Amino acid sequence: MSVQQYDQIGEAFEGFKSLPLTRYGEVPSFLGLVGDVTGRSVLDLACGTGFYSREFKRRGAGEVFGVDISVEMIAAAREIEQREPLGVTYEVGDVAELGALDRRFDIALAVQCLNYAEDIAAMERMCRNIHQNLVPGGEFFMLAQKPDYQFDCASLESYGFRCEPTGEEGETGPRVRVTALLDPQPITIVASAPRREVYEKSLRAAGFSEVEWVPLQVSEAGVREFGEEFWADFHASPPLEMLRCRA
Repeated sequence: MSVQQYDQIGEAFEGFKSLPLTRYGEVPSFLGLVGDVTGRSVLDLACGTGFYSREFKRRGAGEVFGVDISVEMIAAAREIEQREPLGVTYEVGDVAELGALDRRFDIALAVQCLNYAEDIAAMERMCRNIHQNLVPGGEFFMLAQKPDYQFDCASLESYGFRCEPTGEEGETGPRVRVTALLDPQPITIVASAPRREVYEKSLRAAGFSEVEWVPLQVSEAGVREFGEEFWADFHASPPLEMLRCRA
């Protein structure tokens, strides 16, 4: 499912980071959650075109290794690395089938990754594979659609996105159609919105502990740019949520 969708997007995926929800909500919140990475090794799963891989490398991370199932996404990430060398390594790989890598990492990231598990068994495999590639006590940080997001709330279009249920229900949770309202060509992706307990049980079964959900915040820059009132619907029904836990 995810391979075909993302192979058609390529480097256009970078445009997601310019939309208000991503630029002023997701990115500063996720960077803040992960915190200081100086000298630490980072495994970026479902890295896409490498946005967070590059960000954490710039922030002082040691080795940064990005993995994505999409050949086109990795090709775009490598092209950006060639243009602006930072020392990030990228490989094509499926998190659900990821074996033990040649080293263990201090930190693993998964932005919009586990929600592509086709079923609970696949999510459990993903979690086990992530756990085995972290050092003991290593940290795992995730960002995905908020598990209990209510689709009958105010529209997200002013923040750059349209989010709607497809009407299908998978084993992990409802299927969701998300459209990034990019100009001139919007991009639509279909994924799942797994239930909170599916995430938590899968992570704990893999050996993770200290599982904690963390809300997104709007950055001060976002408030300055648009004003407090603009973000009222976001605060009333946050569409994304983060999670951190420990191996």
